[in-house]
Amino acid sequence: MTTLAAPPKTAPPPARAQDSSGIVKWKRRIPLLPALIFTIIVTQLPFVATIVISTLQWNILKPGDRHFVGLANFKFVFTDERLRNAVLNTVVLTASVVIISVLLGLGLAMLLDRRFPGRGLARTLLIAPFLVMPVAAALLWKHAIYNPDYGLLNGTLNAVYRLFGAANGPTIDWVSSYPMPAVVISLVWQWTPFMMLILLAGLQAQPGDVLEAARMDGASALQTFRHITLPHLRQYIELGVLLGTIYVVQTFDAVYTITQGGPGSQTTNLPYEIYLTMFRKYEYGQAAAAGVVVVLGSIVIATFALRTIASLFREEVSR
Repeated sequence: MTTLAAPPKTAPPPARAQDSSGIVKWKRRIPLLPALIFTIIVTQLPFVATIVISTLQWNILKPGDRHFVGLANFKFVFTDERLRNAVLNTVVLTASVVIISVLLGLGLAMLLDRRFPGRGLARTLLIAPFLVMPVAAALLWKHAIYNPDYGLLNGTLNAVYRLFGAANGPTIDWVSSYPMPAVVISLVWQWTPFMMLILLAGLQAQPGDVLEAARMDGASALQTFRHITLPHLRQYIELGVLLGTIYVVQTFDAVYTITQGGPGSQTTNLPYEIYLTMFRKYEYGQAAAAGVVVVLGSIVIATFALRTIASLFREEVSR
């Protein structure tokens, strides 16, 4: 009876080889050090300074009364009624904008996924709102559309009334009467193209053979969308929701430009409340504590976004 000889054991690489491989890795990383140092200086040092300021009782109207208070500012952030209202407004604003933008973006993406004359021009026009600067977009909505005297909404409403024989239509101050919807609509107009681009990329990444097999089996368009397209778009929808939430939760331009948080703090979100605490109340410690809370919340959301992006890349590699 013959016995199989055990394979020879491979000797571990010599220490010099290991040292040289480590040197090679560091040589590859050295060119990235300036960028890493610059990133730390620009992002991390200001954040550390903000954390330090958040532990101080600091009002510039009382320059001699700056002292350490520990976590008292964070306790104020979580117990102050104005900040609680700002958190609620931030949740309502963010959820409304993201949900409506995703639904409209999905509808537009499905339309643009079809072939029709002028599809390239239509894509360009639909992407344009996302390229407008946030302040310019807010000014456009406030003056060109919402203005009660010469805005597009009231002008259109008056024209419709005149068609039916009325002398004039009602004059509605849209910003004062509907402050939160006014801000939401302007942000939806700006963020729908972003959602549309993400979902259109997902639609164009669908496997054509699966869709062809569904058509051959007699599946209707609704059945194909429900059982094939929608599950395929799940990760893209999650990515759009997470990225949209990260950006919309930090909205300041639209609130400041269109409503300035009013009337009666109905649209005051967290970034605008931090601005008021910093530049109207001059409470640097409280504003810094609120800023730290917002940053930590954004980091949590960004973590989920990065995981979703990583899963998308793994899915593409596995195909």
